[in-house]
Amino acid sequence: MRPLVVGILNVTPDSFSDGGRFAALDAAVAAAHEMVADGADVVDIGGESTRPGADPVSAEAEWARIGPVLEALRGLPVPLSVDTQKAAVAARAARAGARWLNDVGGLRDPEMAAVSAEFAELVVMHMRGTPRTMAGLTDYTDLHAEVGEALAQGLARSRAGRTWVDPGIGFAKTPEQSLEILGALHRYTGLGAPLYVGASRKRFITAVLPGRAPGDRLGGSLAAVAAGVAAGAGAFRVHDVRPTADFLAVFGAIRSAGALADARLPS
Repeated sequence: MRPLVVGILNVTPDSFSDGGRFAALDAAVAAAHEMVADGADVVDIGGESTRPGADPVSAEAEWARIGPVLEALRGLPVPLSVDTQKAAVAARAARAGARWLNDVGGLRDPEMAAVSAEFAELVVMHMRGTPRTMAGLTDYTDLHAEVGEALAQGLARSRAGRTWVDPGIGFAKTPEQSLEILGALHRYTGLGAPLYVGASRKRFITAVLPGRAPGDRLGGSLAAVAAGVAAGAGAFRVHDVRPTADFLAVFGAIRSAGALADARLPS
């Protein structure tokens, strides 16, 4: 079975890639249905930007953005995920039908750890500080060991049905550190949880392809997906659903054909 494709639905005015495009309810609902038609297995809805330097919003403001979208998408044929760091928002989202919780704070909030019990699936991500402060928190003695330890602590606090780990590409990481993590994703499979990768359109791509705007980073995003597949990742959070689903389908077919050819070789 191919890895899951998680479609990103930002209903914020200030996200780094598509801020404002889906702020209107009709636009958000249409985008979610298009993602499913394009091959999304999960739709991840976010009401607070987590781009570097982003200002926080209140729980009330965040819920005002995502609550109507969750309600309007109750009949969607794939699970809904909520991307939030706030326990109060997560709890309301669970009652509104969200089955996945994507916590970029990695369950550092004890209240969020308790709320995670209301979800079938939880993504624990690594981040230092907050989106506003994380760009200044990129000094590591041992990058992989420190990221891995924080993820292990989040795993230990989880009460969800199943917990995924996300090393947090671009979150308190320089572009070079993000590239290093993508090149060593296999190190995070040893945590005993499925691996979730969110690298779509992120700034690390411009370290290799300078000057590329977020909407012009598909090639770099797919390269990160390839690295994830090679490491055994089970889910990819992406903006470009159809190209990612197509890539995974063809990549999987090539692998299967190669395995079949190998099986036919005389012993």
